[in-house]
Amino acid sequence: MDQKPPSPPGTRRRNVAVILAGGVGARMGLDIPKQFVPIAGRTSLEHTVELFQHCGLVDEMIVMMAPGYIPRAEELLLGSKPGANADAKAANKFSKLAGILPGGADRSETSRLALAAIADKDANVIFHDAVRPLLDGDIIIACIRALDVYAAVDTAIPSADTIIEVDDENFIRAVPPRAKLRRGQTPQAFRMPVIAEAYERAGQDPGFSATDDCSVVLKYCPDVPIFVVDGDEANIKITQPIDIHLADKLFQLKHKTMLPGGNRAGLRGSTVLVFGASSGIGLELVQQLEAEGALVVGQSRTGNGTYVEDRQCVAQALASAAATHGHLDHVILTAGVLSVGPLAQLTDEQLHHDVDVNLTAAFIVAQESQKYLAESKGSLTLFASSSYTRGRANYTVYSATKAAIVNLTQALADEWSSDGIRVNCISPSRTATPMRTRAFGAEEEGSLLPAAAVAGASIQVLASAMTGQVVDVRLPYTDPSKDSELVALP
Repeated sequence: MDQKPPSPPGTRRRNVAVILAGGVGARMGLDIPKQFVPIAGRTSLEHTVELFQHCGLVDEMIVMMAPGYIPRAEELLLGSKPGANADAKAANKFSKLAGILPGGADRSETSRLALAAIADKDANVIFHDAVRPLLDGDIIIACIRALDVYAAVDTAIPSADTIIEVDDENFIRAVPPRAKLRRGQTPQAFRMPVIAEAYERAGQDPGFSATDDCSVVLKYCPDVPIFVVDGDEANIKITQPIDIHLADKLFQLKHKTMLPGGNRAGLRGSTVLVFGASSGIGLELVQQLEAEGALVVGQSRTGNGTYVEDRQCVAQALASAAATHGHLDHVILTAGVLSVGPLAQLTDEQLHHDVDVNLTAAFIVAQESQKYLAESKGSLTLFASSSYTRGRANYTVYSATKAAIVNLTQALADEWSSDGIRVNCISPSRTATPMRTRAFGAEEEGSLLPAAAVAGASIQVLASAMTGQVVDVRLPYTDPSKDSELVALP
């Protein structure tokens, strides 16, 4: 099959993403498919579908699911219980999701069924594994852009290991040059006529077998060049039990966080309670949220005597905000303290105070706000810090409590998903706040994030549909309001 020329100027093929979720977790030893295992507060399936939902170049999605698990997938992705009517399913948050369809007995059969279900036979088709939830949105875009020139596109990364070929008796037969070897990933993208013809020819071969779609094109349409887009080491496939733990950690540690362009206008008229509102990030949040038209209630120890580690104070603040405005849509906890010095030299009073403000307060705020947020289908936003990634000398209590906040965020996002409550965590690097100035004094200009930048990123998360995410905000900073599609916070 000859390589087709690029599309005429001004035209664009429709881009259909096919999420392959037909596995049943046999290699994992689980009693549920691995795409339903919670990772960073949500299932792998939800994370993956959300990636394609927020890609501006993707027009439509189809999820290919193991037949017996379609009702569970509908509940997760369509927000409807099994058997819900069509109107309820149409109101789902994944507006690009066209259907959840039964997959086949293997990968190839599932791909065939997906191709048959796509009405536009001249579309671009992007296949991706549901159990690769850490895909970078830039890779999706790169694959789709490549289809302007090429008819078939793969995603791969260089092999850091030496690859050996062995014979039937397990002796080395060859050692291929590593420089030209790649490890395949997904997405794999194709122009529909190419992949459809490859599978048609494969169907006439009684000895056909394949584990991915590019190999089908390579074998049955050998004259079609397959272009390779650079993948990412973090784009792991969850296959073994250890991969679940790796994925959880990668979600925590990823240095590039993609923020969907949330509808900030949707914050207008919403009620937001900010704990820790007297200075720093909390004060910036109050000011920026008010500028967005939100009804903001600021609470702090110095401003109105609200101690976040005191349950009665927290409960009264929440009840008052809900009574005044009739609803409570978002709760944000920014309050924190920092004691710098060797752990052995901290007094009992310092130790308990730091743990209470940095961690116990988060438990209390979460417990007391749950009923309000369940009613409004709202969100809870907590704050960690770049110190959560590893313990540091002289930051023992601070680092430990911030790591706990990350785990609390992911646990609550999972626990509260059935209530429709979103829970996220903002993790800024060193930020210019009064707390930091008290601890370190004056620092080099430009070496710290402005508190206003952290507040802006937090509002973007507030306006989005994301949950269970740890959002790193680092220098250099890109203002989320400048991009309506995606914002990268390196």
